[in-house]
Amino acid sequence: MDLNVNAMVGDVGVGGIAGFLTGFALKKVMKLAMALIGAYMLSLFWLQQKGVITVNTDKLFNLAGDLTTQIATLGQKVLGILPGTGAFVAGFYLGFHKG
Repeated sequence: MDLNVNAMVGDVGVGGIAGFLTGFALKKVMKLAMALIGAYMLSLFWLQQKGVITVNTDKLFNLAGDLTTQIATLGQKVLGILPGTGAFVAGFYLGFHKG
């Protein structure tokens, strides 16, 4: 049995780089999405304070809770689909932390 060390190192390197880029990009997108959602909610509360609209805050916060649950389960599904290599997971963690 012949082990090709170069191929294994290449796979680990590609997995780590892909994980890092995925984690980095995901954190940047999440920051932007949270900023937009926050600005939207602040504008709704400001318009409600001015009497322009009425907001059912219970339904609004339940909607936000459902959305975060869906995002969390989506993340679990993505990790289940991807090959469970340690290099990808480590790269993802480092990219998410760095981003």
